[in-house]
Amino acid sequence: MSLRLHDVSKAVDGKPHIHPVNLELEKGTMNVLLGPTSAGKTSLMRLMAGLDKPDTGAIFWDGQDVTGARVQSRDVAMVYQQFVNYPSLSVFDNIASPLKLQKKSGAEIDAKVQEMAELLNLSDLLDRKPHQISGGQQQRCAIARALAKDVGLVLMDEPLANLDYKLREELRIEIPRLFAASGAIFVYATTEPEEALLLGGNTATLWEGRVTQLGPSMDVYRRPADEITARVYSDPPMNFVSVRKEGMTMHFPDGQSCTLGPGAEQMADGEYRAGFRAHHIEVADESLGRLSFEAKVTATELTGSETFLHLEAQDQRWTGLIAGPQGFEIGARLKVQLDPRHIFYFDHEGSLAYSEQGLSLEAGA
Repeated sequence: MSLRLHDVSKAVDGKPHIHPVNLELEKGTMNVLLGPTSAGKTSLMRLMAGLDKPDTGAIFWDGQDVTGARVQSRDVAMVYQQFVNYPSLSVFDNIASPLKLQKKSGAEIDAKVQEMAELLNLSDLLDRKPHQISGGQQQRCAIARALAKDVGLVLMDEPLANLDYKLREELRIEIPRLFAASGAIFVYATTEPEEALLLGGNTATLWEGRVTQLGPSMDVYRRPADEITARVYSDPPMNFVSVRKEGMTMHFPDGQSCTLGPGAEQMADGEYRAGFRAHHIEVADESLGRLSFEAKVTATELTGSETFLHLEAQDQRWTGLIAGPQGFEIGARLKVQLDPRHIFYFDHEGSLAYSEQGLSLEAGA
């Protein structure tokens, strides 16, 4: 069982919306579409489902061209961020509706509905109508109905966005296990890099209708192919600063420098962009043998367990993410430090030129 997209593209009002995409998704895999709003995630899923027809290219299901096939004749289920349920049916009958269309026996339907209801904490709500339960419970009902179908392809478009934190975390763990056991191809769209990492499997990063990279989620996170992919897979956004390479030394604008590790000798001397994620910034007065920058606090955001620091440093706007609730006055000047091993270096075309994290990944670390 496989889903293959070959040079699939789609235009809207005469303008490219999905640029030519080539993807192959295999049986029993978790595949995350990660990108910001309007990156093309929903549009790509609609093409996969058969709700829309591509302008170019072809879609193959298990080797068979299904490009023009109706969605009703495909082995697919889809869950949207906005819950969709039959208002006149009970929760039980909503979940059971696809099973009845499949002409399952009463015993099979009851067993499957009970299994899905237990997984999604709906067991006490099976007799209620959608208008009698909360929005989050209605979304869980829609998810349960999709999972109950036991189809070969399940498409989920930010399905957990409306759920409470506790249930969202539970489902992030349960959903990959469930689909791995079922053998279905699972495609899950999200704007959140953290969610993509938690779900595991593979990640395809999208930006303005282009798939910039596809691979195992941790590989894409630790070795983004280019600057755009690094931006997509960083929340808060990745920080950047211009640097200059001479030999095995990388020079920063304030006169600091760091020595590059093995493999950097293959990089040409010249100008590069250094990128690093927010959680690699540390606030410290003592020298830790790391790069140290003077920064001014422009804003802070407290989340309870973490603090987002918005900074001005190296004539750039940076964001730091530090543990615990921290109080910093606006305008305060801090010394922030950065371990050079966490820096990505991108060339003038935006492609990844060097990363010690990438070297560790290739070595199997």
